[in-house]
Amino acid sequence: MKFYYFHLMPYPMEHDAPSSWVTLSNRHYDPEVGHALYNQYLDQFEHAERLGWDGLCVNEHHQNCYGTMPSPNLMAAMLARRTTRAKIAILGNGLPLRENPLRIAEEIAMLDVVSGGRIISGFVRGIGPEYFSTAVNPTHSRERFYEAAELIVRAWTEPGPFAFDGRFYRYPFVNPWPRPLQKPHPPIWCPSQGSSETVEWAAQRRIPYLMVFTPIKRIAQIYGEYREACERYGYQASRYQLTVNLPIVVAENDEKARTIARQTALWVYHTGLRMPLTFWLPPGYLTESSFRRSLAVPRKLPTELSFEDLEEGGYIICGSPATVRDKLRVFSDELSAGIVCSGLPAGSHAATLDMMEMFAQEVMPHFREDAGVDETAGIGR
Repeated sequence: MKFYYFHLMPYPMEHDAPSSWVTLSNRHYDPEVGHALYNQYLDQFEHAERLGWDGLCVNEHHQNCYGTMPSPNLMAAMLARRTTRAKIAILGNGLPLRENPLRIAEEIAMLDVVSGGRIISGFVRGIGPEYFSTAVNPTHSRERFYEAAELIVRAWTEPGPFAFDGRFYRYPFVNPWPRPLQKPHPPIWCPSQGSSETVEWAAQRRIPYLMVFTPIKRIAQIYGEYREACERYGYQASRYQLTVNLPIVVAENDEKARTIARQTALWVYHTGLRMPLTFWLPPGYLTESSFRRSLAVPRKLPTELSFEDLEEGGYIICGSPATVRDKLRVFSDELSAGIVCSGLPAGSHAATLDMMEMFAQEVMPHFREDAGVDETAGIGR
């Protein structure tokens, strides 16, 4: 397995407002606190590279305390100069949320050149509340996503200038400078929660599929659908096309790990992801088939999940190094996932650095039989 260090860069506050997204007033944000947090988070990324993580993951969210990273490309730019070896996975840019997706093609190309070809470009639609924050019509989300993705890949791979005349995006001259260092272009990943349309789209293009904060039974189902789709397109999915993202808490013993996880992981679900259902699923965001599918298998909102739900459902992994290793083997051996993206929410900055060292020394080496494999070679391109 490969290990990527993932960060939300949250603003870990407590509040009693009905939503942590869209409507939570920014008067609660203290820039002095934010200054300290951003620099601690960047220090954690640098520490992850020193400890042997294969990649570093940044992502995009807007107007919330859950993840204060509205521009993941800015963070990737800092990491491109602060690190030298690890891949930098941008998970990802919300394509439908941008009025000028050609700018994404330009910025990713810049980052790829500056970093020496270490960029992985995640293509995402953005979750429901982003459409309220950016005032984008969610009924156009999927079509804008497909069209923007096509534009970006063509901008990376076709010599310019050429014209692009889509329904949502029109450019008389597509001719970006610079061009990416990686050929034919930086690897593309697709973080998602399992819509049938996205599974099909990613499988057709050999794009690795990343399950985000999802129960393990659902992950197994979607992985199976993805593998079947890959076979329909004439190939077998590599294990490195199957990626999972979940919080991991490791401590000296199971009891201590659970105590930490109750404080940190529960904040993610009960506070960070607190929002009304209307924000989760704005009208038109899901296709009819995906909406029917979601009704067929009801799922609890994050705020309705107890700690026991999170642990038993496989939303999180926590325990001693031995326990964490056993739980990770379910992903590596039973689900054949090749990449684990995880944050290690330990509470304080110092505790996080210590937890990272324990994970790197006592967990990661047990999954390193394939350490020489390039997990991005030939996929997502």
